[in-house]
Amino acid sequence: MMTTRINPLLILFTILVYIFLTGPLIIVLGASVSDTTYLTFPPQGLTLRWFENIFEISAFRRTIVTSLELAILATGLALLIGIPAAYALNRYRIQLPTWLSTVFVLPILVPEIVLGFSLLKSVAVGASAPIFATLLIGHTLLVLPYCVRVISASLASFDFSIEEAAISLGSRPLKTFFTIVLPNVRSGVIAAFILAFITSINDVSTSLFLTGPGISTLPIQILAHVEQFFDPTIASVSVLLMFLTVAVMAIVERTLGLTFLAK
Repeated sequence: MMTTRINPLLILFTILVYIFLTGPLIIVLGASVSDTTYLTFPPQGLTLRWFENIFEISAFRRTIVTSLELAILATGLALLIGIPAAYALNRYRIQLPTWLSTVFVLPILVPEIVLGFSLLKSVAVGASAPIFATLLIGHTLLVLPYCVRVISASLASFDFSIEEAAISLGSRPLKTFFTIVLPNVRSGVIAAFILAFITSINDVSTSLFLTGPGISTLPIQILAHVEQFFDPTIASVSVLLMFLTVAVMAIVERTLGLTFLAK
């Protein structure tokens, strides 16, 4: 029986890639538990007091809640718009103009700084909209392309003749959509939700222009904290954000399995 010998350079390259990907995470994790009043790595002593400090600072408590509310609402609105849009783009791709699909990608093509400044001038200042409403519009526009593209990819492999067969047998179009089409693209909807939620909760560029007195997001509060302090609280917040991402992925793996999303 012949065995294939793996090139040592390939092994070394693989190890270097893993170090490159996990190195920053290890450094941030180590800095978050350091028993010093400044950021340092390797940690000098171990403590969890910087994680406690996050919830002792009212600004962090407030922005964590705001960021979660904003991410959930923006993702929900993006899905409400994105699912019908993706369905129409795939179901009526022959009748609809080809440039229409490009419209839903524009928020990705436009730099986030330009998007944030445009919303600041037209919505926040021009329309005198509340700060949270402006943030919600900005984040919805930001994550909408991800929802449309991911769900469109799932619908691309769906056989619409199944839907037509159900309608021809007497099922109403709306009922057919919810009982036939939507269950078949559930993996795409869940993947779109995860991607949109993580994108929204970590956004900096757009939120930087749209936050205001009394309302801010967690990433913007992190920037404000760094301007005044250099303690490991920032590293602790970053670790919490990493754990939140891992928790979302773990819930999906627990309920559906990541292999389900790959279907």
